[in-house]
Amino acid sequence: MSEHNGVMMQYFHWYNPDDGSLWNQVAEKASELAAAGITSLWLPPAYKGTGGGMDVGYGIYDLFDLGEFDQKGSVRTKYGTKAEYIKAIQTAKAAGIQIYADVVFNHKMGADRSEEVEATPFDMDNRNETVGEYQKIEAWTHFTFPGRDGKYSQMEWHWWHFDAIDYNAKDDGLSAIYLLKGKSFDQNVDLEKGNFDYLMGCDLDMENPEVVDELKHWGEWVYDTTDIDGFRFDAVKHVSAKFFQEWLEHVRQYAKRDLFAVGEYWSYETEALHHFIETTEGKVQLFDAPLHYNFHVASQGGAGYDMTKIFDNTLVQQQPALAVTLVENHDSQPLQSLESIVEPWFKPLAYALILLREAGYPCIFYGDYYGAHYKDNKDGNEYEIWMDCHQFLIDKFLYARQNYAYGEQRDYFDHPNTIGWTRAGDESHPGGMAVVLTNGEGGTKWMEIGHPNCTYVDITEHVKDPIVTNDDGWAEFRCNGGSVSVWVPQ
Repeated sequence: MSEHNGVMMQYFHWYNPDDGSLWNQVAEKASELAAAGITSLWLPPAYKGTGGGMDVGYGIYDLFDLGEFDQKGSVRTKYGTKAEYIKAIQTAKAAGIQIYADVVFNHKMGADRSEEVEATPFDMDNRNETVGEYQKIEAWTHFTFPGRDGKYSQMEWHWWHFDAIDYNAKDDGLSAIYLLKGKSFDQNVDLEKGNFDYLMGCDLDMENPEVVDELKHWGEWVYDTTDIDGFRFDAVKHVSAKFFQEWLEHVRQYAKRDLFAVGEYWSYETEALHHFIETTEGKVQLFDAPLHYNFHVASQGGAGYDMTKIFDNTLVQQQPALAVTLVENHDSQPLQSLESIVEPWFKPLAYALILLREAGYPCIFYGDYYGAHYKDNKDGNEYEIWMDCHQFLIDKFLYARQNYAYGEQRDYFDHPNTIGWTRAGDESHPGGMAVVLTNGEGGTKWMEIGHPNCTYVDITEHVKDPIVTNDDGWAEFRCNGGSVSVWVPQ
């Protein structure tokens, strides 16, 4: 993706309206997004969740219901119908935008019937410690999908297709994770809480051949049905890493295409990310959660944060070819489960850092591009949230990325507040580009761009006066306090 300066956009946030309008919006905006420089869209889960038409998509009920069947109180999903989804994909692809589907393989929720099974309760916070005896429980684990009635797949799911659950209808007062009869937690997973195999709902047993075969069958079916270009894998640290490699290779061979894949391994420990990459032999890229965390900390720290360290201990620093860089996402946005807000003043700086450099595959967040307004409850209180719209500057950065972010990159990360870099350009994109940003007072940066006696202007419009390079192609590039400037040929 870096060869042609590709840019992904996460085309949703947690609080998009549940009016079934998003797929139509994708179709309406596709040409506009392509013209702006977006080359791929990561769309939210398109299948029926346990919340029906209100489910964000991660409470997975039926992978084969893309808004086609009357299940969970609705035919459409939160985002629209199957027909609207397919039309949105076709329209975006016709505009030159690739589509990545959000794939949730960790769990299922909203079973149609309960089953009696034996299980052992484990501590929620320490999966290596039991909190009760091996016992009979009543588990909601039988999925029959009555609305679909066997179309596309006749498989019904039973307790033996799962490893663990977190609810016993016979004892709804005990908070525990129930490891089902004859099962064990996957070992090739994140070690948080002792073993982070279990996340929520009915946890899929990836050692069960029927489960693996069904998920491979679904991969073939969803590719044939939608003609998507790749996948975003949800919650990969909770599933055996080898499974994703096996599943992806199967679907790639079936499609006879090199389908893109990125995983959500939400950890700030780069060692954990490297382990996943090694286990999957580099077949799946990862979101750079440590970089997001650095942005979060920097935005909180103001001028006290040392900007020379902004890329320290990040995936894009250590494995740039496999890093999908991001500023914010639907889990980190205000009031969500991984809330780690990047303050609005810092977001233009962060987007410059992911969009205008040579390393990483950048991902723009819908809530940052369009802004967002919503209310939700947290800790027993209701909050009203306004997320700022940064489209004006992001579009400027996208224009610069498309036209000037080429050639050799020279870094000037030599001041705790003011940093910068230049791109020399190439034959097809002459003139180069200089970027300066600061988290403190207005600053300047003496940098070589390689083009002598050229006039440069700041396309962000933050600094009005042009700058002219000297006979050796150097100049004193500047920016305002707490701001970023992007200098391109006049």
